[in-house]
Amino acid sequence: MFTAPLFTGTLFALAAGLMWGLVFVGPLLLPEYPATLQSFGRYLAFGLIALPLGWLDRATLRQLTRADWREALRLALVGNVVYYLFLASAIQRAGGPLPTMIIGTLPVVIAITANLRGHRHGTRREQPLRWSRLAPSLGLIALGIGLVNQVEIDRLRAEPGADLGRYLIGAALAVGAVACWTWYPIRNAEWLRAHPDRSPRGWATAQGLATLPLALIGYALTWAWFAASGSAFAMPFGPRAADFVALMFAIGLLASWLGTLCWNEASQRLPPTLAGQLIVFETLSALAYAFVLRGQAPQAQTLAGVALLVAGVAWAVRSRPEPESAEAHPN
Repeated sequence: MFTAPLFTGTLFALAAGLMWGLVFVGPLLLPEYPATLQSFGRYLAFGLIALPLGWLDRATLRQLTRADWREALRLALVGNVVYYLFLASAIQRAGGPLPTMIIGTLPVVIAITANLRGHRHGTRREQPLRWSRLAPSLGLIALGIGLVNQVEIDRLRAEPGADLGRYLIGAALAVGAVACWTWYPIRNAEWLRAHPDRSPRGWATAQGLATLPLALIGYALTWAWFAASGSAFAMPFGPRAADFVALMFAIGLLASWLGTLCWNEASQRLPPTLAGQLIVFETLSALAYAFVLRGQAPQAQTLAGVALLVAGVAWAVRSRPEPESAEAHPN
């Protein structure tokens, strides 16, 4: 049975997935741009977008403590900069679908990790889901991801000039991205659910502001490295400056800020075990965008895998943990 928080939380998770699917497009549209420049460029744009938003949310941001800002900085570093550096590098080496499907294991990995991690002091407390209730949705999602992944592996094997070593490096980088984004949503959800009175929009803006100095430092170091190594890459914005700047700001606004806002709204309404499974919306969106860029229709096996992913999500929203007594946040 759907309750109001469950229904609206699922809708916000869907919106976040649609926005986040866009991040898989950037490395494919700008293949000649290094992953470091795309990562730091995206979050430099995100930080600049967050500046006027920070002024609008200044009353909310004043409520954040020094510990809160340290947490925002950690989340920004791991969940934004390092995650996208891994992901963009993976996509440039292995193409779009393979990293997408490795990232697609996030619903399974996050749900298992959140269930094993259990309750943390200061968060709204809920009983861990029994594995018997969690297994059907996880099984459906894992099977769906496996079907789609098999299609992509067969496609790679059919390419005459495929560099398997490059693909394996891309796969390993995608696994690093999974590690970053297993930690991020669980820790972010714990903070939000420990602060139900705080604005998810303000927290998204705070992470954008925390990202800005990291992106500035990273962009400057990348520029200095290119200069020191004698690279012919045209800095500061590369050979397609207008395309690069427009795409970075589009992804920064839609995926970084709006996507984070929608995910924060979902995280305040949903338990981490369930929210982790709903990241499957990102995988579905990224796949759809990849096939649009290819100009190809998905194969029947791919469609069957997508159907299983959707079925797993539908099962997941029916399996909710029961709340226990709440505890006060130590702050």
